[in-house]
Amino acid sequence: MPRINLLPHRAEGRARRRNQFFMGLGGSLVGALVTVGIATWIMSAMVDNQNDRNEILKTEIEMLDKRITEIIDLEAKKESLLMRMEIIDKLQRSRPEIVHVFDQLVRTLPDGVNLTSIKQNGTQLQIKGAAESNTRVSAFMRNIDKSDWLKDPDLEVVQVKTIKGRAEAQGPRTSEFTVLARQVSVASEGEEGAAR
Repeated sequence: MPRINLLPHRAEGRARRRNQFFMGLGGSLVGALVTVGIATWIMSAMVDNQNDRNEILKTEIEMLDKRITEIIDLEAKKESLLMRMEIIDKLQRSRPEIVHVFDQLVRTLPDGVNLTSIKQNGTQLQIKGAAESNTRVSAFMRNIDKSDWLKDPDLEVVQVKTIKGRAEAQGPRTSEFTVLARQVSVASEGEEGAAR
């Protein structure tokens, strides 16, 4: 029987399988590198896209913050203007009140009473004058209490003095007084009514 040497054939098979193994290994390695590269590129693109979206959101947020501050400033200006308008409206409504107050002072003044000064602080009136007697001062206070434009009369000071320069032995006497009263304000009553 002839002898056949199969060793070179086996060595060639081994070499072929080794080459195929290394080629498969190299192909797998190249495939893995390509896959990792593509995944990295996709992830990088997604991160860049998200960063771009974040930048757009930041600029929009900054614009909205500016608008919010502008709106807050406008609301403060609006409140200031509304307060001014209310003050002007109150002044317009209270404008004729002083005329009524002076008219009521004249109407409440009994005979024998003279006023020397009137001072006003807000709605508080300080009325100074002289009267022939304390009874006339009391009548003046009662008239103030009945008035539509004045209320809460309060006698602060009464001094009885003798008028100098008269020929009579004791001379006529006068009662100098200070009365505090409050002005009835239609404008403030309207605000109280609106608040209720």
